[in-house]
Amino acid sequence: MVKLIGAVLILFAGTMIGFHQASRFAARPRQIRQLIQALQRLETEIGYGYTPLPEAVTSSAAHLPEPVAGLLQSVSRLLAEGEREGKTFRECWEEALTMHWPGTAMKNAEQSALIRLGSALGISDRDDQVKHLRLAVQQLKAEEDAARDDQSRYEKMCKSLGVLVAALVVILIV
Repeated sequence: MVKLIGAVLILFAGTMIGFHQASRFAARPRQIRQLIQALQRLETEIGYGYTPLPEAVTSSAAHLPEPVAGLLQSVSRLLAEGEREGKTFRECWEEALTMHWPGTAMKNAEQSALIRLGSALGISDRDDQVKHLRLAVQQLKAEEDAARDDQSRYEKMCKSLGVLVAALVVILIV
């Protein structure tokens, strides 16, 4: 009886690990899409609304789901705190990315595109900032396509692999 309960628990744990990994493959393209929407909203605020960068970041964060909203809200909060300490936009942007990145399903390619974007925002005129935002959006769209390919390739495999590895462990134990 104890072996049966242990086998069921091992199967359950292996299955859940597989499903968790598969959910990360599914979350990555969705989060990249949300990030693209955030940058497009930021581009609209800066380019057409003539909104100052701190206000544009705050406004963009209000209409997005987590984890992208949390990232932009942190940037906004760090900018407000950084004014007293003399922090630049780039420093606040990178600090917020470092804080929030582990909570996302995104990879280093998306992070490096955002770091490059952060170093260009806030130091040039409006048109140049819009160009940098569009470039970042194009880079993220390419990463989104790659993430969708990874999702279609690996999501189902992770689910199956979790169940099969757990079954193998149960067979080896019993």
